[in-house]
Amino acid sequence: WGCAALGEVSDISGGVQKGPNRAPGANPVRYLTVAHVQANRIITDDPRYFEASAVELNRWRLEPGDLLVVEGNGSIEQVGRTALFRGEIQNCIHQNHLIRVRPQADEISPEYVNSFLNSDLGRKAIQAASFTSSGLRTLSVSRIRGLHIPLPTLSEQRKIADILTTWDEALEKFDALIEAQNRRKKALMQKLLTGRCKLKGFSKPWKRFRFAELLEPQDRYVEFDDDHIYLLVSIRRRSGGVFYREALQGSDIKTKVMKRVHSDDFLISRMQVVHGALGMVRPECDGMYASDSYDVLVKKDAKLIHMPFLDWMSRLRSFWHLAYISSHGVHIEKMTFKLSDFMHEKITIPSDLEEQRQIAAMLDTADQQLTLLRAQRAAHDQQKRGLMQRLLTGKLRVTQS
Repeated sequence: WGCAALGEVSDISGGVQKGPNRAPGANPVRYLTVAHVQANRIITDDPRYFEASAVELNRWRLEPGDLLVVEGNGSIEQVGRTALFRGEIQNCIHQNHLIRVRPQADEISPEYVNSFLNSDLGRKAIQAASFTSSGLRTLSVSRIRGLHIPLPTLSEQRKIADILTTWDEALEKFDALIEAQNRRKKALMQKLLTGRCKLKGFSKPWKRFRFAELLEPQDRYVEFDDDHIYLLVSIRRRSGGVFYREALQGSDIKTKVMKRVHSDDFLISRMQVVHGALGMVRPECDGMYASDSYDVLVKKDAKLIHMPFLDWMSRLRSFWHLAYISSHGVHIEKMTFKLSDFMHEKITIPSDLEEQRQIAAMLDTADQQLTLLRAQRAAHDQQKRGLMQRLLTGKLRVTQS
């Protein structure tokens, strides 16, 4: 294999700068920005337009086989994000924060370059070529031109690209399945958790209850010990769930007020609940600790509420709204949740506890299917990356026809 600087086998240039004043007689054309360029994928369903003159369109019009490389957005992980333009949009140009790489077709395959720049090897090379400007991580046309790329024969490049494209197509199918399953789960949540769709065999009406009728505070404060190792939990925003955060020795914890939490406890982050930071403690977090910035609620009457059902209810935006109106402050980032106000709010739930259990079980199944698909997708991606590493270093050679 040979090796060449990308600028030796490609035409590399910047993009058009979108100014406030446009030339008379300019025509609107599609305009790609940094947001449209994701790793190995160009977003086409967010159309933006640019009043381009004939000269500008002729100079910056994208052609099938062009690669777009993100110049920078401040993050070293996102610098150099690359996608192949396949001619999805006619008369399309790109902004100046994207670098266009146009491989010379008789020297190098665009698909091969795209595979390399999206591989771990390519990402490392891009990050090494990036630099800091005005406090932000960025790239330049000259740095991209000097990026070295392994250069097998053109036929071998195309074969490698074909193999990796097959894997990419499989990953795209996983993404489509995951998106479809996620939509189904959200639709099922709306139907089952609002009572619009009743389960067979259940005829009892749903009833409205104040939270104070269903739940009660349960603060299991512990005697703080600087020598004790505390397994701490936290809650992700947007109903991301309660999770194990880290283990800290007591002497390393600044706020020395801790509560023990158990399975089925319902946790509310007083500072983050307006962003959906609330949810039920799962068995894997049983016996861990939460700081005093969390309110802990337990079921008041086991005949009225099934806690996993409440956990699913808490993922609805209507539930988040109840937490929002129970919070006080002049700015959303500084609002503080007031439990006493929340306990007076009402929700409508099945009066039959078994109906609550079955709804929660159905949604758990849908969620497990989604988790399984994501795990399969991650495993497939890991296998593809291992194959890329071997193909792009020549450790695994392809059979050329």
